[in-house]
Amino acid sequence: MVYDEDLANRVRELIAGDPDVTEKKMFGGLAFLVGGNMSVGASGQGGLMVRVGPKDTDALVTKPHARPFEMRGRAMQGWLRVEAEGLRTKRQLEPWVRRGVAYARSLPPKH
Repeated sequence: MVYDEDLANRVRELIAGDPDVTEKKMFGGLAFLVGGNMSVGASGQGGLMVRVGPKDTDALVTKPHARPFEMRGRAMQGWLRVEAEGLRTKRQLEPWVRRGVAYARSLPPKH
């Protein structure tokens, strides 16, 4: 599956003008990096990947349409997948993007 171009464009609109944001194709999707750290990504498996604080993962998976992000069958602490149904409006998408960007910004920059 190819990532959702419309979702990627909607994420771009929310973070446009941020000089620390770069884009990189990875994991079959399009990742948005802040200071070299992944923040969010339009997933090749659908929906949005969101990087969050590992201690926040369990609380956030209780939110509608959110679930743990799995890689090779293992749930990854600090990563969520938000299903497309929970991202239809700007009001739904924006808090996830802001959360991912804020967490990535809290990490030491990668050069």
